[in-house]
Amino acid sequence: MKKYLLFLSFFLSLSLFAQKEYYELRTYSIPFNGSEQALHEYFKDALLPALNRQGISNVGVFEALGDPTPKQLFLFIPYKSIDAYGKVVGSLANDNDYIASRKKYDALPHTQRVYSRFSSSFYIAFDSLPKLIKPDKATQLFELRTYEGFSEDAVRRKVKMFNKEEFQIFEATGLHSVFFGEQVSGPLMPALTYLLAFSSMEERDANWEKFRVHPEWKRVSGLPEYAHSVSDIKRTFLKPLPYSQL
Repeated sequence: MKKYLLFLSFFLSLSLFAQKEYYELRTYSIPFNGSEQALHEYFKDALLPALNRQGISNVGVFEALGDPTPKQLFLFIPYKSIDAYGKVVGSLANDNDYIASRKKYDALPHTQRVYSRFSSSFYIAFDSLPKLIKPDKATQLFELRTYEGFSEDAVRRKVKMFNKEEFQIFEATGLHSVFFGEQVSGPLMPALTYLLAFSSMEERDANWEKFRVHPEWKRVSGLPEYAHSVSDIKRTFLKPLPYSQL
């Protein structure tokens, strides 16, 4: 019986892992006078419809607020699992509608490049937030935050802190979660990244202040097991583009 229970526990842990979503986040750097509109048309008319045909919904497309140089566009793609990612890549290569709809994009000459480079990072969802939460339609502001750790263990401890403690505080203080992911490939590793949604910067500022003074946050942030779990924080404010599905 003991062996059976151990096997059942192991099987359930594998099932939980398989149910967690897998996220790709691309960051496109747009050169000065680049053909940005061609990239938007490719996303809107070719890539997003093709992903939707593969059963992928809630694809997000954003641009950074302010006037960064170079300008940045963000593409967020949620996959049902790691296996689903491989299947989608293979299916896109054989999707005749997708191939036809991207011909104009593929034919752009080097003198009209749409981006200088793009980076791609992949994440596995947290245990306590295994699937993204689609934000309210009133959402006008997204906050993308990356927490770097000085070691893999530091990131694991911070992930544990979110799973055991912080999600409840976020919920209580109006920090509206969209996704949380532990990075499995890409730059800035080891790290975790998450996305929050707000109706305005005023709501964002007010709710973060509620979080900072919340007694549970003050308790949790002082626990020795989570000490030095974050070595650096990177934050970007985003606005959704008109054709974004988030």
